[in-house]
Order: sequence, then C-alpha cells, then structure tokens
Amino acid sequence: MALAYRRLALFTAGLAFVVIVVGAYVRLEDAGLGCPDWPGCYGQLIGVPVEPHEITRAEEAFSKPVDIGRARKEMLHRYLAGTLGLLIVALAVMAWRGRSVLQHSPALATALVGLVVLQAALGKWTVTMLLKPVIVTLHLLGGMATLALLVWLALREHPMAVNAPRGLRGWAILALVVAAVQIALGGWVSTNYAALACIDFPTCHGEWVPPMDFRHGFQLMRELGVTSAGAPLSAESLTAIQWAHRVGALVTLFVVGGLSIALVRVPALRLYGAILLAILLLQIALGVANVLLRLPLVLAVAHNGGAALLLAALVMLNFALSRTPPH
Repeated sequence: MALAYRRLALFTAGLAFVVIVVGAYVRLEDAGLGCPDWPGCYGQLIGVPVEPHEITRAEEAFSKPVDIGRARKEMLHRYLAGTLGLLIVALAVMAWRGRSVLQHSPALATALVGLVVLQAALGKWTVTMLLKPVIVTLHLLGGMATLALLVWLALREHPMAVNAPRGLRGWAILALVVAAVQIALGGWVSTNYAALACIDFPTCHGEWVPPMDFRHGFQLMRELGVTSAGAPLSAESLTAIQWAHRVGALVTLFVVGGLSIALVRVPALRLYGAILLAILLLQIALGVANVLLRLPLVLAVAHNGGAALLLAALVMLNFALSRTPPH
C-alpha cells in the first residue's frame, strides 16, 4: 500500500501543476466565463452545446451567445480540476486506512480534501460573481496552496534530509513567504488585467515612481474594472498594481536569489541552490519578456507555470531542511 500511496501522491502533485497551468491558459484566453453556469456548461454536465438545437436551447436559456471554443477550454479545466479533487479524496481514504503502515498522520491528506471543497466553491463563485478579482485571486492562491501541500505530502513518502548550516532554515522559510506574497501580487495583476499597465521596463511610463492610486487599485471588495463605488478603475490604479508586483519581484530576487547563492556554497545543497536560482532567473526573464513583448500567450502561461515551479522548489527545500537539525 505504501508504494501505491507514494505513486498516487506524486501523480496528484503533478496533476495539480497541470491544473494551475491550464487554469492560467483559460484565464489569459478570457475563457473564464466560457460557461455561464456551474458545474455544467449551458446546463450540460458532459460536453458543451455543439449541435444547432443544443446551441439554440442554450442561448434561449442563458440569454447569451454560445462560444464553443471558450466553453471547451473552460470545461477542460473543470474536468482536470474535478479529477484532481477525486484523486485527493482517494489519497485521504488511503491515508486513513493505511495510517499504521504509512506511519503518518492522515491530517494533511484530510486538510487537502477541505481545501479542494473550498476551491470548488471559489471556482463556482468565479463564474457566478463574474470574475470578481478577489475571488479569482483566492482561487489562484488556493490552487498554489494545493500544489504546495501535495508536494509536501509526496515528499513525506520519500525521506530526504541534508546537513544545513545554522540560519539557512529560517532563510528558506522567509523565501517561501516572500514567494507566496509575490504570487498573490501576480495573481492580483492577472485578475485585474493589469499586466500591461506599464509597457516599458525597468521604468513605468518612463518614470521610476509614476502616478499611482493604491487606494482603489488594492480595494478588495469591488467588481472587475470598477471601484467599490462603481466608477471605472483608473489607469493610475492599474499602474499601482503592476508597480507593486515589480517591487515584489525585486524583493524576491534579493531574498530567493541570496538564498540560492548561499545554498550553492554548501556542497550538500549545491544542487538545490542551482535549481532554485535557475527557476528564479527564468521567472524574472519571463516577467520582463511579457512586458516588452506585450504579453504573448505562451510566455504569459509559462510565467504562471514558473511561479508554481518556484513555489514547489521552495517547498522541497524547506522539507529537506526540516528533516535534519541544523549544525
């Protein structure tokens, strides 16, 4: 049973990464509302309306034209997310049934089931609340949290430990927190469609500190594209969102980059450091390229995937450092 559990945990963690990347693709393709209802699509649980009579019935029922391409993209994401949820439930069942063999508490696997239920609710609200930025951002963060916990769960079945100099463990925790905050800022950029609020780099509108409106830009309880009072969101608000993400990227570069260099200097941790530094530099390069090349779809999706990889790498590092007392 231990081997089956180990393989399922690894596969599920991999699927979580795929779900994040596909979710980013759906969002960037503006297909998040490809289906106006949930969990089905135009009233269909399987497939989307494609036959003329199905399309006619769907358009009459939902008072909007059917876009088959967007609907299929949205349903692909839902099917993958649904499969991920079922696998997590299977992991929890196995964790409870085999707790004496696995020698781990089933608490983490059970918590993941609760997180999946919350993710399903956020997915539903994403549609019913018409892409409200705070809901979509929370949905993204929930996906990242699911990936992080699944990576930790999978690693428990693959004992790994390294001798770590004193201080590296705290630095690794700080790097994980900084990366999580930066991912949240990136999610806020994406869900507010502020990725091209500044189309130059490294300056923004030719200035290091351009005119910005943080008050409305980071107002959480509002609809997409407007303030809480219903007025259109200003360009200064979108600039503030993008600028904050850039500052976050600079902080991430110093904290995670510094950690990577410190790891490279320790023989037992050299591989961790090299991989972490490579992911970090690739992620920063993708962010810059997205601005300069005006957000090409492939690079934008890759930037989301890079954030997930960076998070997973930091989780792996923290897991390894937590196994062996520092000396």
